[in-house]
Amino acid sequence: MTVTHIPSEMAEFTHWLGGLAARAERAGGWWAVFAERDPDGLGACLEGAELLPWDVVASLLQDVGEDPGPARGLYAAAAGAHDRRPGGAEALAARRALMEEEHRHAGTRIRELDLLLLTHPEPDSAQAARLAHDLAWTRDDLARAAARIADLADRLDRLRAAPAPAAGPDASPPPAPERRRPRGARYAWAADDDATGGPAPAAVPGPPAGGAEPRGARFRGRAADRTAAPAGPGEAAPGDGEAAEAAERAAANAVYALQRLRAQGRTGEAHVLLCEALGGPPARLPALAAALHRAGFGADWATLLWEAASLPPARLAAVAGALADAGRPDDCEQLLRQGLARPVEELAGAVAALVAEGHDREAQALLTAFIRVRTPEEAARLAAVHPALLVPRLGVAARSLSAADDRALRHALRVGGVLGG
Repeated sequence: MTVTHIPSEMAEFTHWLGGLAARAERAGGWWAVFAERDPDGLGACLEGAELLPWDVVASLLQDVGEDPGPARGLYAAAAGAHDRRPGGAEALAARRALMEEEHRHAGTRIRELDLLLLTHPEPDSAQAARLAHDLAWTRDDLARAAARIADLADRLDRLRAAPAPAAGPDASPPPAPERRRPRGARYAWAADDDATGGPAPAAVPGPPAGGAEPRGARFRGRAADRTAAPAGPGEAAPGDGEAAEAAERAAANAVYALQRLRAQGRTGEAHVLLCEALGGPPARLPALAAALHRAGFGADWATLLWEAASLPPARLAAVAGALADAGRPDDCEQLLRQGLARPVEELAGAVAALVAEGHDREAQALLTAFIRVRTPEEAARLAAVHPALLVPRLGVAARSLSAADDRALRHALRVGGVLGG
């Protein structure tokens, strides 16, 4: 397809990108990876027909040792011009759907690789090393897909809500009588003294050359005096008012920091920030889930659930219980299903922790999912860890599925010596 017209903003960015590409090609690193994976797509971006995803731009800048901050505004202008072309909204929606499918695929593949590594008979073998290598790349795919979903969703929202473009950057948002910041966690990153008042995360400047770190939930203890406005009431974890307010504040801080990191193309640090949220009080996670969804970061919440599935048994149970208590049963059940790949000893610990905390329904859901996806022999090994606790509950789970599952479980329990007779 021949490109007959390239907006000036796209042309300027494409010219700049050509210079970056030349430097990045000499530096090696990510350039070689992207050129090998998608040479045609990379070529289209260098010609100005398509827009290179920001996470790729940021990776190339990292390879050549350049600060991504100055490039972010240039990229934002190019993205706006690119998206305003005829069919731009439809193209963004289609691209987002494709990225969501890639995100799901990467998540499934991570689960498969995790299970293979957990059950590999020779953890130090060359094959296990290859599995670990594949897992690392698939996690990168997952993080990049999540970053692109968030970016595409934001660009699509902005395109649909944008008025006709002004004559120039100095033309005058008549001036509004007051500069109220937009409501909602999507704009929690916007500083109160932002002169533009515009909800454009792409235009947030990058860190200074000295490498100052973003403020927010990741840097607990220094964030209290720089807190973004809470995303909204009514969605915090159960508890007294002070605990609920703290949960909302922590969620708003996390979204603020996440937005800044995404705007700067620092996808790896954004992923670390999300994972560190799992180290905090489990009762705060439902508020974080709500804030992420409101901000258009639903894909990041899905990633966080995948990471939570690898938590130690007691911690996994605590997170699942907090989600259930907060009225998020679907998230709770998804988390428990994703944890099914772990060894039976750990699953037994998770069930025991759930029961001890009064979450019998969630414990039963975990065991039912276990019966559905694991073999009867594995169910017998699970029951043997704690027969008094698990045998009756596994029986209930099997009977809820089918008579055949019930018979298969009973046979496996007898063969395994767990059930007499």
